[in-house]
Amino acid sequence: MRVRGFYGVIDVAGPPARELADRLILAGAQVLQVRLKGAPASVVLATARLVRELSSPAGVGLVVNDRLDVALAAQADAVHLGQHDLPLSAARAALAPVRGRLLVGISTHTPAQAEVAARAGADYLGFGPVFATTTKVNAEPAQGVDALAEAVQRAYPVPVVAIGGITPQRAEEVVRTGAAAACAISAVNSAEDVIEAARRIAEAFARR
Repeated sequence: MRVRGFYGVIDVAGPPARELADRLILAGAQVLQVRLKGAPASVVLATARLVRELSSPAGVGLVVNDRLDVALAAQADAVHLGQHDLPLSAARAALAPVRGRLLVGISTHTPAQAEVAARAGADYLGFGPVFATTTKVNAEPAQGVDALAEAVQRAYPVPVVAIGGITPQRAEEVVRTGAAAACAISAVNSAEDVIEAARRIAEAFARR
């Protein structure tokens, strides 16, 4: 899996998950993350398997948020862990037998955290919120594009995904920081035209 371009998020289950995944793949998403906060493991697994069926033929990476066990069961490409989830060292130890098949992404909120996670062996980083966001409850303070650019430099060569308040209108600004990808949730998933919103972000990276 290559972390680049538009990084989409599946935040619904059941038939709506299939519809959303279809739209994001059509729009040019390179990665899809299943993010179902508070959902039972069985629901997350069923959703991840559904998305896997769609993403594999399209060459789109599949990431499962928070749940290492579900990521393994769904044959995902990566698991994404937050600062308060399973520690990176523990995840790497658990994944030793399949290291290389399942990547580990880490959420970071400051350039210093980005550097620490990169040096500790994370395969890619989420950095944010870059701008103010309403998607996440009790979100960290917005860091801005200058901090994003610093995080990219300090984490190099580990790819960085910009997240938090990303919109199609801000995509070019994010691209200029050197970030490998951008993740937008509400600005895409709640847009009147989901495909067009996602495509604009994907195309901003394709022009780089």
